[in-house]
Amino acid sequence: MTIGEVARRTGVATSALRFYEQRGLIVSERTDSGQRRYRPDTIRRVSFVLTAQRIGLSLDDIANALAALPSRRTPSRRDWSRVAATWLPLLDQRINGLQQLRSRLDALCVNLS
Repeated sequence: MTIGEVARRTGVATSALRFYEQRGLIVSERTDSGQRRYRPDTIRRVSFVLTAQRIGLSLDDIANALAALPSRRTPSRRDWSRVAATWLPLLDQRINGLQQLRSRLDALCVNLS
């Protein structure tokens, strides 16, 4: 796929895709004329990056997770499951922290009423 196709399918600007590539989050191959071409699994990787960013994870954390995936073939369900398993404790920790923050904010609102 071209960079434009990936941008259209993910809703991510081409400049962001270039940045993701520069950071090692996604990989392209170059045609003889130097144009980027992406494999179909790039869509899943970009979606993963967007979701992880949305919940506040750093690009370094995301890059470390994606580094565990094979780069020369489409990651399998088993590959993605390994990544997910390493993130579950981190996600649980984040959820706990958010729940505690919500409880504190709720208590503040009740006390202000």
